Amino acid sequence: MSTNSILQDTSIAFLESYLNNASPTGYESQGQKLWMNYLKPYVDTFITDTYGTAVGVINPDAPYKVVIEGHADEISWYVNYITEDGLLYVVRNGGSDHQIAPSKRVHIHTKKGIVNGVFGWPAIHTRLRDKEEVPKTSNIFIDLGCENKEQVEALGVHVGCVITYPDEFMILNENKFVCRAIDNRLGGFMIAEVARLLHENNKKLPFGLYIVNSVQEEIGLRGAEMIAHRIKPNVAIVTDVCHDTTTPMIDKKVEGDLKMGRGPVIAYSPAVQNNLRDLIVETAQENKIPFQRHATSRSTGTDTDAFAYSNGGVPSALISLPLRYMHTTVEMVHRDDVENVIQLIYESLLKIENNETFSYFK
Repeated sequence: MSTNSILQDTSIAFLESYLNNASPTGYESQGQKLWMNYLKPYVDTFITDTYGTAVGVINPDAPYKVVIEGHADEISWYVNYITEDGLLYVVRNGGSDHQIAPSKRVHIHTKKGIVNGVFGWPAIHTRLRDKEEVPKTSNIFIDLGCENKEQVEALGVHVGCVITYPDEFMILNENKFVCRAIDNRLGGFMIAEVARLLHENNKKLPFGLYIVNSVQEEIGLRGAEMIAHRIKPNVAIVTDVCHDTTTPMIDKKVEGDLKMGRGPVIAYSPAVQNNLRDLIVETAQENKIPFQRHATSRSTGTDTDAFAYSNGGVPSALISLPLRYMHTTVEMVHRDDVENVIQLIYESLLKIENNETFSYFK
């Protein structure tokens, strides 16, 4: 299977609509419905849970269960305080970057619908030249164009409303995908494409495949924790993003040497089971899929950790997509890497044997 045949026009159309839809942590259900609708032709059934994790299942009656997983949520803000003058102060919902906020347009999500606003910022002329104030969570604020608190409340805005950026999908230089929420809506997209390829290539797996789109990763892997205990998988292959470290102001001695366009990134971490990772590396080599390696230190910082340490220990591995400008509104990935991650997960599934324990002691 050549990589130039993986992503179809319908795939890109779905990706665009899926990325453009807001799915802030704790409010992922609308995006999950889009994802499930796309996945529906390629799976036998779905599982959902109380907090909104969605799972497409192939061979639901099989006793041996393999998970492929991404997470559905994106970073956002909450309204924390409304001033008498009608300005909003915020707190994070996930790892939102205060430094990129000034002058950004925002969507406030209310029961009445979307309310538009902007992160205001004092003009350069008015700021002290000798002591430049930097953006921080305590001084960034949102302006809805309201003159007082009553007008804000009349729009349906209250403390606890969630706030996202409206920035939408675009393609740069033919093969770079750019959007907010590529971390990690691309993960959900890629595992859905794996399911599509299995269906279109008429591949019959000897085990149950659970295509998991978890919620609430950005605030501590919570959705993966919940669904891991529900599914009780035998194996888990997780996909998320990692840093392209070739742009300015990143120290490769700290972050490693990773670049978009050079292939999927295979993680090395205590949570990554060595025999499962070896299978993935061998799959890449056998199929001539380019790949990179990343040492993540004591934890991967991804849902891999949640699956690995669940249910007495689940053999887990992480295949990452190199990403520029994480947690900004211009996250960027290379189309070739997207296709190669899809192919690597697909081929790895075909290599996993039914009832394989991945034990070090057999």
